[in-house]
Amino acid sequence: MSRGYYTITRITDYGPYVTKVILPVSGKVKAAAVSQEKFSVYVERMDDRGELLLLPKSWMAQDDKEPSQGYVQVKAAYPSDGDGNALSEGEYITLDMAYGPMAQLSSCISAPQGLNVYVKMRYTVTQTAPIESDNGTLTGLLYDYPLGNCSPDAAGFQNGTSSDPEEPLNYGYFIPQVRNAGPRPLIIWLHGAGEGGVDPTIAYTGNKVVALVSDKVQALFGGAYVLAPQTKTFWMNDGSGQYGRSGKSMYGKALKSCIDEFVEKNPGIDRDRIYIGGDSNGGFMTMRMVLDYPDYFAAAFPVCEALYDGTITDEALKKIVHLPIWFTHAKNDPVVKPDETVVPTYKRLIAAGAKDTHFTFWDKIEDIHEGFTDAEGKPFEYIGHFAWIPMLNDDCRVDFDGKPVVKNGREVTLLEWLAAQKK
Repeated sequence: MSRGYYTITRITDYGPYVTKVILPVSGKVKAAAVSQEKFSVYVERMDDRGELLLLPKSWMAQDDKEPSQGYVQVKAAYPSDGDGNALSEGEYITLDMAYGPMAQLSSCISAPQGLNVYVKMRYTVTQTAPIESDNGTLTGLLYDYPLGNCSPDAAGFQNGTSSDPEEPLNYGYFIPQVRNAGPRPLIIWLHGAGEGGVDPTIAYTGNKVVALVSDKVQALFGGAYVLAPQTKTFWMNDGSGQYGRSGKSMYGKALKSCIDEFVEKNPGIDRDRIYIGGDSNGGFMTMRMVLDYPDYFAAAFPVCEALYDGTITDEALKKIVHLPIWFTHAKNDPVVKPDETVVPTYKRLIAAGAKDTHFTFWDKIEDIHEGFTDAEGKPFEYIGHFAWIPMLNDDCRVDFDGKPVVKNGREVTLLEWLAAQKK
């Protein structure tokens, strides 16, 4: 007889993954009776119509596709409660699943049409060996229909839509739960090209943007609002629908309208502490917004930004010399070449007299938080474009010259530096 299962999705440095499958059982089982060898797990990733997806084999090989199905390794199995918390004896069995860059079948999102979307995931869990319970011996259990879905824990984010009559933008947002603290800052995050579309959840869960609302980061800011707008296509769209080198965006006015409306709706926002940043396409749009509205923001933090330096005039650059900016990029970025974008722009700002402009320039981007490893067991090396991973983990500490960044007499991380900025 088929049974239902639950899943738990966690937003990792590499995106959202199903990390646990929870199986209800008849009676209670003890830890000694359960092991991962007693289960086989097969997953199929499907579209909204229930059809099996053909998905890219890797992030850098989008045209090389294969049926998205197969067995997923069970890393551990143990009795638990219904939330997957381990117990010495329980009425559920939780399976810890392999996930991460080397186990992409556990990923909840993919880009079958170029933009990331949440996919349907159907697990078939088969018990392959007997398990003793206080209700007798469990044999041959089959779990193949879900009791829930694979939606992630969005850490208090909600969704909204701006009322711009010409170009309304969907967005995710977070309201800090701080009492009697006075006006709070606003952090604006602009997503990369893959997170455009019509589901604003993707804008803050496709990458680990939820890190900005973690207890650690919120404590740095004394509580901060977070706004994650979403474009239907991509921020670099200048109206042609193509990636080009014009340095223009058709979304500039719509984005500013969205920000203005959100600030107006939330009087608790400190108008002197509005910060803007984002990755890749969002890094491009961060630069576009500070150049177009040079006196609006208190600071900016562009990540692997894609605004070609040749499109920035000397006159425009001089208008942002006063603005605190912290760039993040990797030297081996194969997607956005730093020598065409961030490196010359940073050097021009310094030459023009910028006093609070910084640049963490990573040699490469390696996993240091998730425990992801490669086939040889070494720390997984991400594609060089993924500089948002250390930025969102607040690992950026050194400047372009390799020395620590100092603010108010002490060494600071990027987010500590950001929290200290005020117009």
